[in-house]
Amino acid sequence: MVSSDKTKCIMVQGTASNAGKSVVVAALCRMFAQRGYRVSPFKSQNMSLNSFTTRENREIAMAQVLQAEAAGVEPHHHMNPVLLKPKEDFTSQVIVQGKPAGDMNFYHYQHNFRNQALKAIKESLDALKKDYDIIVMEGAGSPAEINMLDVDLANMQIARLADADVILVADIDKGGVFASIAGTFQLLPPEDRQRIKGIIINKFRGNLEILMPGIRQIEDIVGVPVLGVLPYDQELKLPEEDSASLSERKYRSSGKITIGVMRLPRISNFTDIDPLEYEPEVGVKLIEIGDEIGKVDALIIPGTRNSISDMVTLDEAGLAHEIKDLAMEIPVFGICGGYQMLGSKIMDNSLKESSIGSIDGMGILDVKTSFGEIEKIISQSQGTLIRGNGIFKGSEGEILRGYELHEGISKLGESKPLLRVLQGCGNYPQSGFDGAQYGLTAGTYFHGIFHNFHFRRSFTDYLREVKGLETIGYQEDHFQELKKFSIQRLSDLVEDNLDMDSFQDVLHLNI
Repeated sequence: MVSSDKTKCIMVQGTASNAGKSVVVAALCRMFAQRGYRVSPFKSQNMSLNSFTTRENREIAMAQVLQAEAAGVEPHHHMNPVLLKPKEDFTSQVIVQGKPAGDMNFYHYQHNFRNQALKAIKESLDALKKDYDIIVMEGAGSPAEINMLDVDLANMQIARLADADVILVADIDKGGVFASIAGTFQLLPPEDRQRIKGIIINKFRGNLEILMPGIRQIEDIVGVPVLGVLPYDQELKLPEEDSASLSERKYRSSGKITIGVMRLPRISNFTDIDPLEYEPEVGVKLIEIGDEIGKVDALIIPGTRNSISDMVTLDEAGLAHEIKDLAMEIPVFGICGGYQMLGSKIMDNSLKESSIGSIDGMGILDVKTSFGEIEKIISQSQGTLIRGNGIFKGSEGEILRGYELHEGISKLGESKPLLRVLQGCGNYPQSGFDGAQYGLTAGTYFHGIFHNFHFRRSFTDYLREVKGLETIGYQEDHFQELKKFSIQRLSDLVEDNLDMDSFQDVLHLNI
């Protein structure tokens, strides 16, 4: 236990979204932890559809989970006290300290709920201060959104609340890095400007000598040192925070096996598919709405924040019919919202999911899903595979772990369940089963199911066997090993490219 008045708070802000705040926070968490400090990440308010269930069955953004892993501590809901999950029509589901507080539009959130959100942020920050030596905080977007300064719950107001020193991260890859730095300083009030103790330039690909004159000039202009220039490293493979980053993420698309993944308009928890890319000789093909599915060996329909709206989009694009035909030839696997869409009906009489109401699904699985009957399920879950058609035969009887985040419940007709639930909810409370399977098609509510090595390998080995390729068996889990390697490599990259003496001096640290 540490004294809360001795906890050091450092905040990483960015000149824009996707500047690299999340990964810099993760790197600093690892760096401090390796020096013996007890360190925690913290993001007061996050907007993301990529979330996770903590051990206490609370929901937080996946970015804070990665940062906690880098720090070597268990993820906790206090690390992300407010999570906004965009739904539709400028409405988001608001998650407060890991629990749903309701669906709100921007006006209602800012005018009627903001004080409650700020109270939760204060409570969570105080709770972390009791247990940690250093809190590495992450901002959101830019701190210089001048139309939002008075209602800010993610940047400078929270830095003031925590009395945090600020490191500003600027993305050079998009161009205009010096203008973005100078503009950020110019638009901030003087008291906030003084909190910025150093600058990090991120995603650099060029010749550092050519950049140095600009660095010296920007230091003179803003009066704050540039602490380092971080190189662009395409080899780093870490979970992304938001689906917007999928446009930049380049999955390995070529291989002897190709697994197609539908890029749904409201795709969520897309890190479910990350482990597949690290399967030997497997390529992952992201399929946009409007694209042809093309030749793939299997198809995954991932989670979505709005299964009804995305089902309508698939239908209007002609993809639902194409997927139904493909299901007779290749494995089709749905996760959460994707699972719901594979069913025959999605019933939403109370308009809980969208303003559209009830619709038909693809009808590949004999499953009917309904909304409005239960509170949101947030659970870490476990189950065992029920003997089926042999696609996952290597995992029969093995305990599979995942997590659930869903408001719909699903009831099966002729389709058989996929998993026997040992922990969690599954299809509906007290059902005892999760998911469904029929022919080559299956679905589950378990996010993270492909993070189970044997389950994933049995799936890809089945695909290899169908194509006449030699199966691999249960050798090394490349995904887990590379993830650990990437976190350490990220930390080393940041430390190697920071002026550590200046970093310690401006932040008054002894590391």
